Amino acid sequence: MPTALGSTPAPHLNASPDALPPLWFVAPEGFFALPIAATPAERTERARSLVRELYSRGDANIWEPAAPYYEAIAEMMGDAGLSYAAMGLFSAAEDADDGTPLTNEPVRHEPSDGVVQCAFTVGIIQTDHTGEDTDVVAQGILATLSGDPYNDAIWLDLPCGPAVSCISVREYRLIPEMTATGEETKLLTGQIQAHIPFPTGPYTAVLTLYTASMEHWASVYHLMSAVLQTVSFTDPLEALPAEPA
Repeated sequence: MPTALGSTPAPHLNASPDALPPLWFVAPEGFFALPIAATPAERTERARSLVRELYSRGDANIWEPAAPYYEAIAEMMGDAGLSYAAMGLFSAAEDADDGTPLTNEPVRHEPSDGVVQCAFTVGIIQTDHTGEDTDVVAQGILATLSGDPYNDAIWLDLPCGPAVSCISVREYRLIPEMTATGEETKLLTGQIQAHIPFPTGPYTAVLTLYTASMEHWASVYHLMSAVLQTVSFTDPLEALPAEPA
C-alpha cells in the first residue's frame, strides 16, 4: 500500500497571476510535480530538477533525454488549463502487520516490492458565482454530477469550505498490440475528483486523482482524502503564530 503522507507544501497554484486566484495544498510524499510554468525557461529548469528527483539513481544518460519529454508534457498540460500536475509513485509493500500504511514517517522500499501509480492534477475553472454563493455552486455541481448513473457524487464539508467529491470507475478494453502478453485484456481504472468553489468567486478548483492500481484503491482514496483536508485559499504560512522575540 502507499506509504504515509509527507508534509511538502505545494507552491500556490497560479499559472496566470493576472487571471487566476491562488490556491494551496500539501503535496504527499511520493508526488513528483510536472514542470508546469509560465515561461519556457522556467519549464526547462523545473524539468531538469524533476528528472534528477524522479530518476535519482540515474545519470546524465537518462536525465538529458528525459527532461525535454517531461517539459513537453508540462507545456501541453499548461495549455490545457491545468495549474498543477504530478505523478504519484508509492511502494506497494505493506508497511504494517495488519496491512495498513503507516501514518508517521514515510518508509523507503525497493521498486521490486511493487509500485502503486496515480496521476494528480489541479485545474481552476471560471464559474458564475460570488463568495457568498459557494453552497449554491456546490449544490449545482452535485446535482449535475449525480445525473450520471456511473458517478458516485457526495457533498463534502472541507476546512476550506463546501465541496463535491465524485468517484467514477471505468473499464477499458486493451487491444493485443497494447499489452505485454500480446492478448486482448481489460484495464480497470478509478478516478476521484473534487470540485471546490473559491470563497472569493468566481472560480472553482477541480482536483483529480486517477489510478489504474485498483488493488490499492482504499489507500489511494485515503491519499486523496488527506490532500483535500489541506486545501486552502489563503497562505497557510500567514496563519501561523509569530515566533516569540
